[in-house]
Amino acid sequence: MDIRTNLNRLRFSVLIVLLTLGLGLHAQEYDLVLKGGHLIDTKNNINTPMDIGIKDGKIKTVSKSISVKKTEKSIDISGYFVTPGLIDMHVHVFMGNELDDYIANAQTSVMPDGFTFRSGVTTVVDAGSSGWRNFPLFKEQTIDKAKTRVLAMLNIVGHGMKSRFDEQNLSDMNPEMTAYSITKLYPEVLVGIKAAHYWGGFDQVDLAVEAGKRANVPVMVDFGEHDPPNSIESLFMEHLRPGDIFTHTYSYGPTQRETIVDENDKVKPFVFKAQERGIVFDVGHGGGAFSWRQAVPASEQGFKANVISTDLHTQSMNAGMKDLSNVLSKFMAMGFSLEDVIARATWGPAKVIGRTDLGHLDVGAEADIAVFSLREGDFGFLDVRRNTLKGKKKLETQLTLRAGKVVWDLNGLAGTEFNNK
Repeated sequence: MDIRTNLNRLRFSVLIVLLTLGLGLHAQEYDLVLKGGHLIDTKNNINTPMDIGIKDGKIKTVSKSISVKKTEKSIDISGYFVTPGLIDMHVHVFMGNELDDYIANAQTSVMPDGFTFRSGVTTVVDAGSSGWRNFPLFKEQTIDKAKTRVLAMLNIVGHGMKSRFDEQNLSDMNPEMTAYSITKLYPEVLVGIKAAHYWGGFDQVDLAVEAGKRANVPVMVDFGEHDPPNSIESLFMEHLRPGDIFTHTYSYGPTQRETIVDENDKVKPFVFKAQERGIVFDVGHGGGAFSWRQAVPASEQGFKANVISTDLHTQSMNAGMKDLSNVLSKFMAMGFSLEDVIARATWGPAKVIGRTDLGHLDVGAEADIAVFSLREGDFGFLDVRRNTLKGKKKLETQLTLRAGKVVWDLNGLAGTEFNNK
């Protein structure tokens, strides 16, 4: 009897221990806590050290202090800056093997995951690589397979950016099918319309705006390659709507593209009026569309683009552009504050594309987060003509989280220390 009693007691004790351990595991409030980082969240007007608690891929708590006893894992990011995952509103990621084509299903585009997380980017917007005819292939081939959140603007040209000649084909610019694709077929992915590289007058822009009205989305316009240049004042004041986007803001190509800064280094007065009217100015750096001779005097005179983006593709990534963190650093070299540049790559673009679920660290939002060090030293930044501007600060991406998972870790902040004993 005593043996049986003791055995029952032992079984009961083991059961209690197992239950306690189980309850302890389930009692964890967070899967991950980021401790001690300086948080910059434009939407919520936060610019101070805060902890972030993450559960099931979403932000559960943002507060001054979260106990590490409440989490399965914590990462000490003291001394670093923490922001919402960056949104790059102008990229080209419809990569494919149509060797004679330009950006649509071709090799000038890049695969997103190889170029996003390492610069703190968690969301990209493909800027019109595809049109309504080939978007289904782009979605199947890239969007559905990427870890990066890939949104897109649909080109007003049905075949997208297949070639410069295809982009002149007015008969392939169909506002009805473009709008139908956005509103009925892929509303969760398509966030705008693109018009680009047109050699004629305003026909392409007007067709894109018609589609934008039908679908209730913004239009982004690349307004170069007109010889002689068309009037950007007319574009801003007569053809575009408030909320539409002028990209390549700081481009300098005066024989084919009217510039925002005149030959006397003065911002044209109507540019300020256009921004006040609601025209959105996007950087769209690219391989040939960012010049210090435009950006520096504009910044000095108080004109600031609304959105900072890269125009990522194979002809920009290894040249002056490099990546979004580098482009943000360029603007700091021109006198923008850290808060300014983060706003223009998070909450700013989120509002422009109508995706206000992104670009912030609200409780309940998907945990897309970037962690940066702000290096100080002597740095040089190139424009597209290989002119160098010196700067003293440079952002370096230490850690990127996409939906609560670490997808980039430069220096092993999220790792376990190796012990060879």
